[in-house]
Amino acid sequence: MSTTAHPDTILIIDFGSQVTQLIARRVREAGVYCEIVPFQSAEAAFARIHPKAVILSGGPASTSDIGSPRAPQVIFEAGIPVLGICYGEQIMCEQLGGKVEGGHHREFGRAFLQVEEECALFDNIWASGTRHQVWMSHGDRVTDIPPGFKVVATSTGAPFAAIADESRQFYAVQFHPEVVHTPDGARLLTNFVRDIAGLKADWTMAAYKDQAVEAIREQVGDRKVICALSGGVDSSVAALLIHEAVGDQLTCILVDHGLMRKNEANEVVAMFREHYNIPLTLVDASETFISQLEGESDPESKRKIIGRLFIEVFESEARKIGGADFLAQGTLYPDVIESVSFTGGPSVTIKSHHNVGGLPERMNMQLVEPLRELFKDEVRVLGRELGLPDSFIGRHPFPGPGLAIRCPGGISREKLDILREADAIYLDEIRNAGLYDTIWQAFAVLLPVQTVGVMGDGRTYEFVCALRAVTSVDGMTADFYHYDMEFLGRAATRIINEVRGINRVVYDVTSKPPGTIEWE
Repeated sequence: MSTTAHPDTILIIDFGSQVTQLIARRVREAGVYCEIVPFQSAEAAFARIHPKAVILSGGPASTSDIGSPRAPQVIFEAGIPVLGICYGEQIMCEQLGGKVEGGHHREFGRAFLQVEEECALFDNIWASGTRHQVWMSHGDRVTDIPPGFKVVATSTGAPFAAIADESRQFYAVQFHPEVVHTPDGARLLTNFVRDIAGLKADWTMAAYKDQAVEAIREQVGDRKVICALSGGVDSSVAALLIHEAVGDQLTCILVDHGLMRKNEANEVVAMFREHYNIPLTLVDASETFISQLEGESDPESKRKIIGRLFIEVFESEARKIGGADFLAQGTLYPDVIESVSFTGGPSVTIKSHHNVGGLPERMNMQLVEPLRELFKDEVRVLGRELGLPDSFIGRHPFPGPGLAIRCPGGISREKLDILREADAIYLDEIRNAGLYDTIWQAFAVLLPVQTVGVMGDGRTYEFVCALRAVTSVDGMTADFYHYDMEFLGRAATRIINEVRGINRVVYDVTSKPPGTIEWE
């Protein structure tokens, strides 16, 4: 999974928790590099990475289930620190000689931890005899701890809420320190990776840039690269990074598939050609994309059509420049993680518009994905290192399928034009109100329903437009933005007055749990 070598790495073994990525974010916020691997491939990853410490995530399974996930025994024999979280605590106890049972008092949500003993995990955070809020999510619980362990904290539903074998540097907690509902949890994880594991806070984007440039040069050599430029932050940062590494060996291709935001193609071309002098080809493939998408209502089918057509366009353009050995794209770490079905669930379809599993065999090209190890907020920091202006770095995310997934139901040129205008007005009002940088992502959605309305003295039968705005740090979880009604009224009035085809506007107030994307 790595594109560069990281001698000081924390390995996070994922047992299917919906918040495993948050563990990785907290570790990286502490300045330490980490990788997430599914439990099925953990032993091979352990041998490849040679981590300095291991964290076992939570998960939905019960240790009493036949065939429930287990951690590789080698991690307990390697002489390195190990931290188990929730299911990770239970599996650690089960494998080291303790006991876990189901059917006891469940704890879901806010709970209070009573610290019973001093522990390196709690140093300078929680003192013995104090009580602290944590977040629990478990049905099973530990009923007997392995030899060598001691109880360092308890809760009402978990008599072994935190345990430690400090001689072996094994620690386990029943609560989730990675979530914001455990207020001191990030500091606890920092204690583990910095003080217990002894790693330096040297994971920075300046260091990453230098490592990535060298890795790209080593991979590419003197051969040609085409970059799938979408106009978003991710692909733009990838393009600048590759250009810094190999210069004019890179040609960027911007595919106008007819699903972009208003005037977006022209803006991207102007920035890259005029300000960065990077070779850029604009391909107008809107007729091809829209004709094949027209009438398609299934969101997964839309993604697959778009992904297939992108590949066909890149193949064609590679031939025009005399062939290219590499295709570069702005794949991020969440794209990689969410496209792997760790526990046999549906996550494999989440990022299906990215070629995270490799390119079709017929393509005689390799992937270059220099951002594959980074989270969204890290990419923005890297963009600043590369000289991208803040106005561009702060642009709201706009994934590859574009307006296709913001137009649920069947797609038509008419509906796309209506949506594009509504979206432009909505973003204009957000900027006018000074809210653009406060909101992580905002967009309009054209719902596949029409309603009867009265406008002036006439009756209309037109579409409903939904507006969405969310706040987020890393794009993995998000909460809806709390607009005041004056703003919503102003934006809705403009859309209804200026966009023919919409007679009703609603605001989407759903949040975004981990592992989900977009609107559909």
